[in-house]
Parts: sequence; C-alpha cells; structure tokens
Amino acid sequence: MPIKRAALRSLRKDKRRTSRNTIARSELKTLKKRMLTLMAQNREEAKRFLPEFMRHLDQATAKGRIHPNNAARTKSRVSRHLLAK
Repeated sequence: MPIKRAALRSLRKDKRRTSRNTIARSELKTLKKRMLTLMAQNREEAKRFLPEFMRHLDQATAKGRIHPNNAARTKSRVSRHLLAK
C-alpha cells in the first residue's frame, strides 16, 4: 500500500483508467465478433457495418486504449477478408 498522498491518488486514478480501458476493449471485442459474424452470414450488411467498426478502432487508438499497430492490423485483415470473396 502506498504511503504518500500522491501515490494514493495515482493508485485511484490507475484503477479508474484500468476500468475504462477494460470496458472499451471488451466493446471492441464484441464489435469484432459482430463483424466476423456478419461477414460469414451477410456480406452486404458487413460492408455497411465496416465504417462504424473502423471508426471505433480509430477512436480506441486515439485514446490509447489499444496499440496503433493492433488497430491497423485488425482493419487490414477485416477489409482484406471482406473484399476477398
């Protein structure tokens, strides 16, 4: 347990940030699953959902919730898979 006040404050802030980041990452995983399901079932629906999915990835990257390379890799794989068939 931290002794100094500043360390206690930092600990509280870290807990809040970790909680927010965990929630945001979970939402991204849900969106990714939804995208993969749409690609398997209905390609036209998946193409309409693609911009929203990309926007969420970009927002998560901008806020530091995921690494930029992770977002780029995911966007590349999804778009390549969607355009392949």
